[in-house]
Amino acid sequence: MSEILLDVQRLSHVFKLGKYAVIKAVDDVSFQMKKGEIFGLVGESGSGKSTVARCIMNVYKPAAGKILYNGIDVCDSRAFRKHRKMLESSRQIIFQDSTSSLNQRMTVEKIIAEPMSIHHIKPPRGSLRAEAEFQLSYVGMDSSYLDKYPTELSGGQRQRVAIARALSMEPELLVADEPVASLDVSIQAQIINLLRHCNEQHGCSILFIAHDLSMVEYLCNRVGVMYHGKLVEVAPTAALYANPQHPYTKALLSAIPVPDPIAERNRSHIDFDETAFDREGTMVEIAPGHWVLRKEDSQ
Repeated sequence: MSEILLDVQRLSHVFKLGKYAVIKAVDDVSFQMKKGEIFGLVGESGSGKSTVARCIMNVYKPAAGKILYNGIDVCDSRAFRKHRKMLESSRQIIFQDSTSSLNQRMTVEKIIAEPMSIHHIKPPRGSLRAEAEFQLSYVGMDSSYLDKYPTELSGGQRQRVAIARALSMEPELLVADEPVASLDVSIQAQIINLLRHCNEQHGCSILFIAHDLSMVEYLCNRVGVMYHGKLVEVAPTAALYANPQHPYTKALLSAIPVPDPIAERNRSHIDFDETAFDREGTMVEIAPGHWVLRKEDSQ
């Protein structure tokens, strides 16, 4: 079996703004994820990161392109129906807003056990409650939370429940769509370490979408940078942070805060001219695994 788990090929998606107007949220995006890898997708708000995630998870139907998961074209309705149970159980997503992603009328136990109930999966630990208790302990919460409702939990606790629900299916691919954006710093660190543990101990591949570039540098093996629906640069994390090539990537990385106040005051920030951004061009490999969006005449 190929080591490529996810292969996104020339993905595009549009949203209708009215009878005639449309906005292209994702424009000809291509990248691959290897099994066991943590791939980061970064960019400012509105760059198309979350739309890519929702297309991968079949929440949105792409306007164009292919998405291959373990060689299966998940955009093809016939192929999806044939492999539906596997696709729905081995791919899981964690949303940014845990409040809206959890059913407010269900207890924590029922929320975590719901995927197993839907797919008629026999709980490995005998009962759905025992399984929910185990998954809850895995994310650092005890059994006293099983009978609570989401409204009785803090933001960090709700996000842990959402992660426990996703991990209960032992997914091969976990899509984390800004899972820590609304949490305080200490809880963010706990969630990030939990995701790293899932990857290292269970081989779970993770598509990690975030704004925090320092967090992405710590967690991810490779990083893709998006701007206005286009993927402008993809590279191994160390190479991208040490040697960014696209002007937008350079501007993005120059905005990372430095903990030393003197160094922060003295360093220069790179400005990116939005009017100079050219959507035309192709991804060019300038070094092994390092791809940059460039015009043909500048290659």
